[in-house]
Amino acid sequence: MSKHQDRVVLAYSGGLDTSVAIGWIGEQTGREVVTVAVDVGQGGEDLEVIRQRALDCGAVEAYVADAKDEFASEYCMPALKANALYEGKYPLVSALSRPVIAKHLVRAAREFGASTVAHGCTGKGNDQVRFEVAITSMAPDMNCLSPVRDLALTRDVAIEYAEKHDLPIETTKHNPFSIDQNVWGRAIETGFLEDLWNAPTKDVYVYTDDPTYPPLPDEVIIHFEQGVPTAIDGKPVTPLQAVQELNRRAGAQGVGRIDLVEDRLVGIKSREIYEAPGAVALIEAHQALEAVTLERLQRRYKRQMEQVWADLVYEAQWYSPLKRSMDAFIEDTQRYVTGDIRMVLHGGRATVDGRRTDTGLYDFNLATYETGDTFDQSSSRGFIEIYGMQSKLAAARDVRVGQGMTF
Repeated sequence: MSKHQDRVVLAYSGGLDTSVAIGWIGEQTGREVVTVAVDVGQGGEDLEVIRQRALDCGAVEAYVADAKDEFASEYCMPALKANALYEGKYPLVSALSRPVIAKHLVRAAREFGASTVAHGCTGKGNDQVRFEVAITSMAPDMNCLSPVRDLALTRDVAIEYAEKHDLPIETTKHNPFSIDQNVWGRAIETGFLEDLWNAPTKDVYVYTDDPTYPPLPDEVIIHFEQGVPTAIDGKPVTPLQAVQELNRRAGAQGVGRIDLVEDRLVGIKSREIYEAPGAVALIEAHQALEAVTLERLQRRYKRQMEQVWADLVYEAQWYSPLKRSMDAFIEDTQRYVTGDIRMVLHGGRATVDGRRTDTGLYDFNLATYETGDTFDQSSSRGFIEIYGMQSKLAAARDVRVGQGMTF
């Protein structure tokens, strides 16, 4: 296929800004625009409707991809195995979706002969970095473009342009929030939430019901195979189905609401509201199963790596060599993470109350204090003597030089 160096591939949502960007890029750069719409479970309009709108707005080609299963299996499941929570709370809702979208952008650029990839991000957020670093990590020869950041496509300009050119897109609808959502969760920011003293109002939430007045407790049993959920209450599920089912059930109990002031990659502190009922419930269950199946030092070291892994993904390093090496370690830790976790979903909490596995390290006969205890308690005296030897010697030295503790 011949190369069309005058083409730009645009990440397309079907909304006002990216619809206007099709013609705006053409006018500002003289290049044809190919749009790419990727479904990662954000809901809304059908992909075919979005594809036709892109063509009606001037795109020369419109690429669409249903990537929900791919996103759940190849992006959400590695995050689950890593128990990935940025700054200890955020399950990387938006950060996880950018690499898969970028992958399809690069694929379309190769297919349609484009040398430049464009996105609709501003110059203030994390996503511009995530898209562009992901794109150039896969295709170092590609150029990146942001119409908002690089071509002065502001919101008021977009509305005026759409009305002037009679584009088939709504220009008057006003939403006070900036919202990004996918199968792993939902992110809400801006508007009155930018005042840190303002509490979120009920209209902020969609994936979760109010946990203040929950329905009756919901008991669920999740079966994992090597760190991946494969059945819920005995019914086989794919990774996508597992997330969707727990989004529904945990969401009905108000599980997964997060109000966080986080440190953006670009240096700004940002107030974000997240809803991730399925992600939060699954991570809680996965951590509980790891507590039974991972060896102590392995688990301790993995916990340190989990925070680094989450930081890497948040900070646009999905395709980095370091993350790739960490993935190999994390995958190895999942060898015996197989079994059942029973948890109760109720009133905003996902509480584990049962664990069952054939590959665990829990030994009832060693743990019990009742008849049948096989632990040789006489061994503990020598263990304590050896374990505390260095501290004992250090304390004796302190006394010898007059620096011992006084009481």
